[in-house]
Amino acid sequence: MLDSDVDLRFQPVENATPGRLSVDQVAQYNALGYVQPFDAFSASEMSEIRAYVDGLMDAMGEQGSYGINCYQARLSGLYDIATDPRILDYVEDLVGPNILCWASAILSKKPHDPKAVPWHQDAGFWSLSPARTVTVWLAIDDADADNSAMRFIPGTHDKGALAMQATGEGNVFHKETAGAEDMGAPFTNALKAGQFSMHADMLVHGSLANASDCRRCGLTLRYCPPEVQITDPVWANGVEAILCRGEAGAWTTHPRPENNDITKTQSPHVVGNN
Repeated sequence: MLDSDVDLRFQPVENATPGRLSVDQVAQYNALGYVQPFDAFSASEMSEIRAYVDGLMDAMGEQGSYGINCYQARLSGLYDIATDPRILDYVEDLVGPNILCWASAILSKKPHDPKAVPWHQDAGFWSLSPARTVTVWLAIDDADADNSAMRFIPGTHDKGALAMQATGEGNVFHKETAGAEDMGAPFTNALKAGQFSMHADMLVHGSLANASDCRRCGLTLRYCPPEVQITDPVWANGVEAILCRGEAGAWTTHPRPENNDITKTQSPHVVGNN
């Protein structure tokens, strides 16, 4: 598939009888490009998950905050979170009954982390077509405006690929969406630990530097239906999808791994931060 054939248009979700979302929430996703918050894990479960995530980051050292990418097929702990029905029931209302998780990332901003994630559209960095990925952002810590919760620019998901420009120093990415500040007021994706949001892969989003005394850590999970295709064979070599529900179509998928020790494996692919 040539780059000119890549389809980055938003396709509205048609689901008149959603199982977990309301009809109004489906309409909000179509209109704004995101919907939130949803409860997934209890306080006691989050204590265990947070300890697990902390252990992964500690084992990775300096790479821990931004470098734990795409281990969903290599670590049983991440596989189990990605396939938890309390998340998938909501994802199914947007993606349909056949669900693949093709990427994940632990994203942690330490207190007073000076790095900002500039405005961007995720799908513009990926070799996938059509653009049908739904990203779940699971809060490991409480996230709010003070500790740099992710921010969305509502309604930017259906504009196609927007122009990019170079960023300045102190940003995670070297490119950003041009003129994003003129596209509307940002929405702060405030979540309590154990809650998650869902957003479309072409929604303009980013996050500021964390000027607070509190860490902000989240887990992103990327879900798509099997109708989505990988457009770059080289990029495909680094994608290790897992089948969460239904059928995988032409995708190659991986079973639940026995390993849960990050020091005994490595990431097959690096796919960006939020």
